[in-house]
Amino acid sequence: MKQSTLTQRRGARGEVAVPVAVPAARSISTADERQDRLHVAIIMDGNGRWAERQGLPRVAGHRAGAEAVRRIVSAAPGHGIGTLTLYAFSADNWRRPPLEVKNLMRLFRTHLRTDAERLVEAGVRLNVIGRRDRLAPALLAEIRAVEDRTRDGDRLRLQLAVDYSGRDAIVEAARLSADEPELSRVLFADRIARALHADAAIPDVDLLVRTGGEQRLSDFLLWECAYAEFLFTPRLWPDFAEADLATAVREFETRERRFGGGPQQHHAED
Repeated sequence: MKQSTLTQRRGARGEVAVPVAVPAARSISTADERQDRLHVAIIMDGNGRWAERQGLPRVAGHRAGAEAVRRIVSAAPGHGIGTLTLYAFSADNWRRPPLEVKNLMRLFRTHLRTDAERLVEAGVRLNVIGRRDRLAPALLAEIRAVEDRTRDGDRLRLQLAVDYSGRDAIVEAARLSADEPELSRVLFADRIARALHADAAIPDVDLLVRTGGEQRLSDFLLWECAYAEFLFTPRLWPDFAEADLATAVREFETRERRFGGGPQQHHAED
């Protein structure tokens, strides 16, 4: 019997070799178990183009995109994913037309309120990462309420990036580290997490998926994606389904991750 291919998983606190696999959905109640599951990040692109192709207003595309979020969050644990980070609204998205921004923020608040119980029942712990000082007080209160309500979720860590900029996070982390006499990668990663209102224990990204056909990072998780595998798909986000997620994970399993080192050695089991 052949041993499964080993790859290196790189977390915020170092590197460890583990087999990449897709276990059945289960609770991930311990730190070690969470470390052994994948961190998948998704740039959810294509809502507006989806709406235009349907002859609908852009807000309809965002509503359809919210349904895709529900599908993928529900499916993620069954595909070996312990952390799912979704790019919902970038710091540069404030430059969009005011009505579109208003609709996005209203939609975001509505889904936080209506989906809270569903997240609790599914064992999903939600954390919103990014700046918070530019969000409306009512939205910020909703975020804090849902984060508190889902605090005990142990099946999936869900991070929603809102008013997010990877560059701004690094700049703020540098400011927070200005008085550190000996700055390390681990310490700097902690500072980035603090700047983002994130959990420093979350491992680095294993797989980054971008929908919509574009092939760029768009200022998303620049530090955390240092050794991530990238997958770009033309599928528009509202059409992204569980089968697409499964295909992405299977593609990830074929990649050999070296982290700057030599090829991995594979050995047959006795």
